[in-house]
Formats: sequence, C-alpha cells, structure tokens
Amino acid sequence: MTVHSKKVQLRSITMNNKFIHLLYVPTMACNMQCRYCYLEDQTVDDQKGSDCLETLQYAVEKFRRAGVIPFNISLHGGEVTTLSKRKFHDLIRYISDYYEENRALITEAGFKVGRPHIKTNLYGLDRHIDTIREFNVSVSGSLDLPLSLHDTYRVTKSGAKTLDRILENIRLLESIPNRKKVSATIFKEHYELVDQIVEDIRFLDQNTCLDMNDFNFMIGFDYNSGDLLHHISEEEQLEFYNRMHAEFDGTNLDAGVNGPWFDEFGPGYCTNCDNCGEKFFLLERNGDIYSCVRGQKHPDYYYGNLYTDSVEDVLNSAFAKIFQNHNRQPLDEACTRCGYLYLCKTGCPFVKNTYRAGRSYTCLLQRQMYRDRGFEPDPANDETVYAYVAKMRLEDPGAYLPKPVETSYPSLSQIISEDRKLQYIYSGDVFELEADGVRYPLQSQILRAAREVIFLTPESRVIIRMKKCLLEQECDYPENNALYIMLLSGDLITYGDEGRTKQRHIATHQIFKGVLEHSSTNEADDFVYDISPLIRAYSGEYAMDTPNNLFFTTTALREYHYQKQKNNAYYHIQAINLPFQNIEFYYIDKEFSR
Repeated sequence: MTVHSKKVQLRSITMNNKFIHLLYVPTMACNMQCRYCYLEDQTVDDQKGSDCLETLQYAVEKFRRAGVIPFNISLHGGEVTTLSKRKFHDLIRYISDYYEENRALITEAGFKVGRPHIKTNLYGLDRHIDTIREFNVSVSGSLDLPLSLHDTYRVTKSGAKTLDRILENIRLLESIPNRKKVSATIFKEHYELVDQIVEDIRFLDQNTCLDMNDFNFMIGFDYNSGDLLHHISEEEQLEFYNRMHAEFDGTNLDAGVNGPWFDEFGPGYCTNCDNCGEKFFLLERNGDIYSCVRGQKHPDYYYGNLYTDSVEDVLNSAFAKIFQNHNRQPLDEACTRCGYLYLCKTGCPFVKNTYRAGRSYTCLLQRQMYRDRGFEPDPANDETVYAYVAKMRLEDPGAYLPKPVETSYPSLSQIISEDRKLQYIYSGDVFELEADGVRYPLQSQILRAAREVIFLTPESRVIIRMKKCLLEQECDYPENNALYIMLLSGDLITYGDEGRTKQRHIATHQIFKGVLEHSSTNEADDFVYDISPLIRAYSGEYAMDTPNNLFFTTTALREYHYQKQKNNAYYHIQAINLPFQNIEFYYIDKEFSR
C-alpha cells in the first residue's frame, strides 16, 4: 500500500468516527473534604477490590467498536492519587500507550495528542511522583486563592490543614519537564481579598515550578456550599476580571491573564457547542456515564451504564438529557440579540438550572472577554439564532426565522406558486388528523407559524383524512400511488456524511390506493383511515420528554420533492428539512414510562 493510499484510507476511517473527550473516574475516594465539592459526602471508595483499569479498557474498546474515539482521556475523581501505586501506574501506562497507538488517527481528525493528564488536589501527589516522572504526566492541581483561605475551605476529612503539604508536593515536580498548573475557584469570600490574590499569584510565579501563565480561574456558584460560601455577582466578576488585567497586563504573566486564566469562559471551553452531550463524557469505575464533573451523580445528567447499555443508547441519552436540561429554563431573549450566541450557546445547563436562569451566570464577563480578544458580534446572528433554536429549544423556531433579505434567487413561496405539484406538498387543505375526536388540519412544518403538539395514549383513536384527489393529481399512475406516513422519534441522532443532527426515524408506512378505497369510513371527498394500530405498534420507540413527529404525503409527491431538490438548488437550500404536512405528539404510556 502506498503512502498516499494509506492517507486516503485513514481519512476515510476518520470521517466515519465520532471523537469525544473522556473523563475517567477510577475511584470515588478522596483524601480531602473541600467545602464546595460537587460530590459532597460521596467521596468514598465504594468498589474496593474491583479493577479500575479493566473498566477503562472495556469502555474504550466498546466505544471504538461503535466508531467513537476518545481523543483525550483525563483522570478525575474523587481523587486519583488515592489509588495504589500499582493501579495508578497501570492506568497511566495504558493511557500513554493508547495515545501512541492512536496518534495518527487522532491527529488526522484535527486533535492534538497530549500526555496522560490528571486532575488532582495535590495532597497525595508524592506517592506517585515516580510514575509522573516516567510518563511525563500532565498535572492540573487545585488551590484556594488567597492562600490565607486555603486551609479554611480545603481540608482533610478529619478537618486538618492541607496547604503546607501541597506546597511541598509541588516542589517535587521541579525536576520534571511536564505541564504543571493549578486553578482556583473564586467565591465572594475570596473576591473580597483580591489584593492578597494578586500577591499570591506573584508568589507562586516566583517561588514555585508552577507555570502561572497556564493558570485557571473558576467562578464558584451556589450549588452545595450552603451559607459558608457565596457567589459573586456578574458586576463583581467583571470587576475582578478588570483588576487582574490592570495588575498583570504587560508583565511576564501577560500571556496568562489574556489567555488561560479566564479560558473557562472563552469560546474554546466545553459550553462552546450546541449540545455538550455530543462531545464530553465522564465515566465512573462502575461503568456509569455522566455529563461532566458538575453533573456527576446527578440523575438529570446520567446517560447510562456502559456495562448494561449500548453506546448508541448512551449517545442518544446524552444528547436528549442536555437538550432537556437546557429547556428547563426559558430561552433568555437577550441571548438572541447580543450577537455572541455563536460563542457562548447560553452557557452551562447545570449552572443555568442551579440559578433558574436562561443564560450563562458569567454573561457580562464573557462578553467583555470576547471583545477584548477580538471576537466580533456575529454578522449572521439571525441565522445562528434560528439554527440554535431549531436544534436545541422547544420554542417555535418559526418565531426566530431570519428577516427576509433581498436576494437574487426566488423565494420558497415563489417557487411553490409556480409549481402545481409543490402546491399539493405544502397545501394546508389536503390532510386532517383526528385524535380522540378533535380534528387538526395539517400544514407543512416549514410554512406553519406555530407548532402543534398533541398528547396520545394507548387508548387514543387516531384517524387520518386525505383528499381523494391527492392520489390522482399530478400523478401518471395513481394505482401505484400511496398515502406515505413517516414516524419520527423526538430523540435526535446524527445521520450521513454531512453529520446533520435530526430526529430519529422510526418507520415509514405506505397505504396504497386500493386499500384506501376499501375503507368503510371513507367520506365523499376524503379517504378516512384509522392509524391507531400503527401508532401503538411503535410505542416503545417514542421519546418521552420531547415531542415525536408524524408526517403525511403521498409516494409520488415525496419522490417529486426530492427530485425538485436535486434539480433546483434554490429550492433545496430553502426546503432542506422535511416539508410535508405534520403534527407533533407526546405519547403517554404508563407502562413504558416506568
């Protein structure tokens, strides 16, 4: 095989894979009891004797078989340094070997291959310094700034101080050429001592081996800290950000304050994606999958278990859970107007629900950062908002349709008006659904002004009415024509080379002209057909928390729609989604919902 053919083959493999960031929690145990830990009292090892390496190996292999490639594997906790020396060494060696074996695959996909990485409180680092040196492990530690507060909030489970030992362990890293950094979480109690924070940053820069240009601030939020710690307001966050710039711009830490220090709030962080459930996964030792360290152990952010669930089910659950959590709060209309939705995507759903807010809790700080770093407001904001709402919100995307602009090509309405067959595809007078005695005239989802959502149960009687002429109009062979029904789940999945995320297709069903003519309930102008058995047949496939979808057309009109897309680019770009008459529904099945 030539070098060229190898590259082509690798590129083909890469294009068919999904790449994810995987956090692995090999133990829930922790040697500290930080006052604002997300996990609170759950930092104990509840799986003593089990093999933490076996879980990671099993998970990676199962992901790989499903075409899912971790481009980054980081160790998190609990606290990874509480592992025995052998288990820690074996995990690090496995990750190091994984990177080497998959280097070409990962880099071809556009990701950088790093070193094995651990997130640690640094308290037990000395136990594993030999492994860290052997594999040049990247270390990301945690401190409280100012240092005068560290021993107030970051203590052992017995309440003992930790700072002196942590500083001693940091000194052990001096002779190792690895990446070594720390982060600090800012609550109001820390913010009020900002002068000390400035001095301690300088102290750590001048007196330790830490790279203080590769330092991170995090903004604490009210989750489980009770009355002990309090969040800072958006105005205080901005004041803190400006103070750091006033102190460190133009100094040897200029790269840090204008880069990594506030990168958690920048466009390169995890919230800069429509749905973080497509990219980020936290795996626990027992096989449980959660969203991240914030969602860990929270049922709303639990995606499934790799030992009992398929990768496909985990991925679908991930997208659906994040979609649901974003929609627990209403969309903040300010997010549709500020011009930076393309960067922030309204923020972390976990924190938004903690604050019962529709936008990021660091909104002011983020917008200032974007401006400072040269990010312009989105020149196509209307299109971005519409696409975001259509993919990630329950609000009617029609309300966010971009305002018409002067174009050199015909509008969709003009194309329809000049084509008789398209007029039937988009007509609001040819299909009518009756559900439990209530009639719903059906319209094209592209042209409707508002969403129509109904509730169905196993006892519901669902009837479709279709104009008889529809099978004969603009059709050369009516006997070959059929009522064409498409059933879609509210669950989302990525299809095709283009990677479009759409509703999962459940079934298509065709009822041909001869069968429709034999229906005993037909009316003078309408075929009338009971589709209740069809709806019930797929009861186990419907999404429970998002609307499912029913589309109706005829076989001939469906074929014509796709032929029109092929022949007319102006039609294709304006009718890329299913244009047929539809209705959305929730299916309430008590047995299924258990």
